[in-house]
Amino acid sequence: MSDFFDETIMRDTLEKYIPAGETMLAGIHAIAKETSVIGIFEKCIRTENSLIPDENGGTVALNKKKFSAYDIYLAITQSSLVITECEKYSYFYQFKDDPVVSESEIQKLPAELSLDDIGTCYPLTDIQTCDIKKGWMGSVKCHIKMKNGSYFKLLLPKLGGLGGDMPHHTKYREAIIARLGGGSV
Repeated sequence: MSDFFDETIMRDTLEKYIPAGETMLAGIHAIAKETSVIGIFEKCIRTENSLIPDENGGTVALNKKKFSAYDIYLAITQSSLVITECEKYSYFYQFKDDPVVSESEIQKLPAELSLDDIGTCYPLTDIQTCDIKKGWMGSVKCHIKMKNGSYFKLLLPKLGGLGGDMPHHTKYREAIIARLGGGSV
């Protein structure tokens, strides 16, 4: 049985992405079917694995993509949606230096940011649409589109593993669906 299905490990993994002053209200193991994360950062330089703030740096736009299924943890806090991978996966990155964008699209970069950490936490108010549908064998399909164009196609399984190490899965899944605007599926 995989360690993915352990509520304690899930909480520990999500904790580093939860904004200061907030707590996890609900978290589950889920499957990401497709991911496209968009980020535009100013006054930074790009290294092989991160973006570093630099007053003389330029604006960097990136698109972080993955088009195959992979295990994630999905959580909600008082005001945030948190998505993190269960183990390290590879993504396809596209970069554009000095893109022509509006000022409202640009994010400030207060500290070095690992490329792995981009796209892990969003304010719930940044969700543009969330389409929730019934899936196969009690699962729920969830397509979240953010206002900045990022999107996630997720599958929320009916069960949180077979070993009983995620005893709150059903309750948490329903709370996440309700918070994302889908009511009870």
